[in-house]
Amino acid sequence: MRTSSTIRTGSTVKRTTRVAATLAVAALALSLTACGGDDDNGGGDSGDKGGGTKAPASSVTLPKLDGESLEVAAVWTGTEQKNFKQVLTEFEKRTGAKVTFVPAQDPIINFLGSKIAGGAPPDVAMLPQPGAIKQAVDKGWAKPLGTEATKELGENYSPGWQDIGKVGGKQYGVYYKAANKSLIWYNAQVFENAGAAEPKTWDELLNTAQMVYDSGVTPFSVGGADGWTLTDWFENVYLSQAGPEKYDQLARHEIKWTDPSVKEALTTLAEIWGKKDFVAGGASGALQTEFPASVTQTFTGGDQPKAGMVYEGDFAQVNIGETKAEIGTDAKVFPFPAVGDTAPVVSGGDAAVILKDSKAAQALATWLASPDAAAIQAKLGGFLSPNKSIDSSVYPNEVQKKIADALIAAGDDFRFDMSDQAPQAFGGTPGKGEWKTLQDFLKNPKDVAGAQAKLEADAAAAYGG
Repeated sequence: MRTSSTIRTGSTVKRTTRVAATLAVAALALSLTACGGDDDNGGGDSGDKGGGTKAPASSVTLPKLDGESLEVAAVWTGTEQKNFKQVLTEFEKRTGAKVTFVPAQDPIINFLGSKIAGGAPPDVAMLPQPGAIKQAVDKGWAKPLGTEATKELGENYSPGWQDIGKVGGKQYGVYYKAANKSLIWYNAQVFENAGAAEPKTWDELLNTAQMVYDSGVTPFSVGGADGWTLTDWFENVYLSQAGPEKYDQLARHEIKWTDPSVKEALTTLAEIWGKKDFVAGGASGALQTEFPASVTQTFTGGDQPKAGMVYEGDFAQVNIGETKAEIGTDAKVFPFPAVGDTAPVVSGGDAAVILKDSKAAQALATWLASPDAAAIQAKLGGFLSPNKSIDSSVYPNEVQKKIADALIAAGDDFRFDMSDQAPQAFGGTPGKGEWKTLQDFLKNPKDVAGAQAKLEADAAAAYGG
């Protein structure tokens, strides 16, 4: 297993706190925007929504690939997969190549390992963690980006987003998709009935939750069946409470999970997870609820949904779009409240990595680094691009546009999802490591010390000491 020093390369391990100020201010602005009444729905096929702006016809040069075939593997399902396939379809039209989407399972590294062992790896894989990119390079699977893809990336991405796709100074990843993972979506009718306002601090969030509960609706929906949602909860609390320096140290396992700062964050989480009737279905119900259902059950059932709020990133718009709720009217959003001095902002992303080097695979990586590709999926909703050349007017509603503008305004200053920086055995495997321990903690939030001990044992094994 790799050591903590190899999780991130170059300057990306030294991110400053400016992103908290930049994104938090913009995120606060988006909550005002979300109160508007005529925004388009954020999911599904939105046709020419988003101001009617279309992707430029040919801002990127691609080769003719008639007769070539490609496979692209990703863990995306449902509407997210459907929307990405539209991006691949446009690539086919422009090049003549045939692209097949290969559904992958989590952890994708294990899925790819079995494919490679069988002699049938996909040409390109969408990897959701910097740690997974490093693993793919260490195993000799990943191929460096060529001149054209690297050039396109350099023109459209800040150095910080380029850096997290590098290993050993070489560019391997194109961060096609990003995420703002510091948002809480809420049912506007539930809040109105409860007389609740958007909270800005953790204490205000607890007070709001109590008001929602007193009105007859369970406050929170939690997709506990997917362990990654729980790591995101923890990271937001920890970043705001312990601060960015500690966050970086814990991400690199330079401090132990038995550190008092981890105890404080888990104790804070327990104020919601351990509060009787604050989580829809209780702990057992939450642990059987997958992320998509955690969103949709918050926005179905009229003014008596299963929950009034659901925490997760901007991509929740895809799932909201599967309900009748209108974003900005029925479904509104506020930034994850400040637990400490500053509201947290955690980012994530998915990178395209070439596994079978060819002219066609390099062309696809070039395409995914272009604003043309990003604009197609951005228009469909539930998608956020770190591509700074995309016209943000293509986003389907003002909420998503604000989130996108804030991400680009942050430039190189951001905090990447902590679990995505970790070795996948610890931070990205269902039923193991951090995912499993936080699921157990959701079930028994009183056992803070036990959760810390298990997290440290698993981290020490995964990081190599």
